[in-house]
Amino acid sequence: MPIYEYKCTDCGDDFEKLVFGNQEVACPKCSSKAVKKKFSVFCASGTEKPLAGTRASAACTSCSKTSCSSCG
Repeated sequence: MPIYEYKCTDCGDDFEKLVFGNQEVACPKCSSKAVKKKFSVFCASGTEKPLAGTRASAACTSCSKTSCSSCG
């Protein structure tokens, strides 16, 4: 049950909708069914640990430095 992003071609409203199967989607603002699915980009923001391969992955766990006296 993915959440898709849509744009209404009648009123221009951008919205998200949780879609079950082949459910028809209508604009919540004007109720038009003339909507287009937008291209969504996956985002990993809010992760606890830095992503592998990033410079920050070599950082200390309690600060952003690569080494410090509190980490040992």
